[in-house]
Amino acid sequence: MTKAELVEKVSAQINLTKKQTEVVVNTVFQSITESLAEGKKVELRGFGSFRVRSRNARIGRNPKSGDRVDVPAKRVPFFKAGKELRELVDEHELGNDNSQGHA
Repeated sequence: MTKAELVEKVSAQINLTKKQTEVVVNTVFQSITESLAEGKKVELRGFGSFRVRSRNARIGRNPKSGDRVDVPAKRVPFFKAGKELRELVDEHELGNDNSQGHA
């Protein structure tokens, strides 16, 4: 699902125009992004949590030349799905597999 599809789906369910809904969706994403940039954790009960993980510096390899490359330490965003989301996805996948004749 793209952001435009998300805006369209949300707009169809609430009493806002697509433009107004786009502002709401952008504000949510911006708030999550800003919190992560500040090193804060974002927890959405039943959905999951976003946090920042630190990656240590390491020695990597250039895939073309095979030369060693120093990869600096960095911080990366990480998402962990909540229990409810994991269970819904698992149930949905099992339901699809059975309906297609897969075990």
